[in-house]
Amino acid sequence: MPAPHILVVGGINMDLVVVTPRFPNPGETVVGERFFITPGGKGANQAVACARLGARSSLVGRVGNDTFGQDLLASLTAAGVSLEGVGQDDLAPSGVAFIEVDASGQNRIVQVVGANGRCGPEEAKKAQRLLRHADAVLFCLEVSPLLLLEVARAARDLGVLVVFNPAPAKPFPPALYPFAHYIVPNETEAEALVGHPVRDREGARRASEALLARGCQGVVITLGERGAFFKTAEAEGHLPAFPVQAVDTVGAGDAFCGALTVALAEGMGLRDAVRFANAAGAVAVTKPGAQEAMPTREEVEAMLRRFPGVAGG
Repeated sequence: MPAPHILVVGGINMDLVVVTPRFPNPGETVVGERFFITPGGKGANQAVACARLGARSSLVGRVGNDTFGQDLLASLTAAGVSLEGVGQDDLAPSGVAFIEVDASGQNRIVQVVGANGRCGPEEAKKAQRLLRHADAVLFCLEVSPLLLLEVARAARDLGVLVVFNPAPAKPFPPALYPFAHYIVPNETEAEALVGHPVRDREGARRASEALLARGCQGVVITLGERGAFFKTAEAEGHLPAFPVQAVDTVGAGDAFCGALTVALAEGMGLRDAVRFANAAGAVAVTKPGAQEAMPTREEVEAMLRRFPGVAGG
């Protein structure tokens, strides 16, 4: 079977990361342990995840015509991501994200969108062209929701699988829901979408029912260390997380989304695809950073072999 072609539409950022024993309280200064700069952005991370898992990966997005932009493009090229859909902007700097990571691996992020915020008709045309050869499209809310709506419509017309990661949490046109074969929020994003807590399996079930009612064909909600819940009109289930020691959770969701999309595009059933994605997320949290933490196919398969009993119900 040939490797699936995944088109990713999303943000491309440079991450400025500080590792700290704990997060400071308002007005407090805490001495950090380490600082580093590394390529990131949800779209870029997800595209790298797809490439490392063996898919043909293309990205649509925009960076600034600056040093960060050059470094971001070089990193994506080295990871095997096609940049035919990525442009450079002379009027806005590359997007950046300021990330704090505490001793438990949890994170806090402030993003400045920069050139990502200028994605529009040009990117829509690039995406529509690339969709003609794609098996699936994965997109997130780091770029204009109106752009995503155009991409989703084109994907539907071409019969391309659509996976929608509604992150970061912000308003988007309700018309997007019916175009999504699968919507994949984390628990915080799911709460923002449905307006009630999503902290356990029952909360995830209620949220999934609400999202299905809006037109999605399937819902997968990631629950951090509690695993992931999935639901369609025909089936539902909860798969526990793999028991690993987290070092940095920044890239976990992007690894999950990329792996889920690759697995579905390869023809895996939803339960197996979610388990595969859980394993990818587990590998990612054992490494620092975002893009460099995206797992290879071999690492994910090793995780699945290591914990064959992590199957869920």
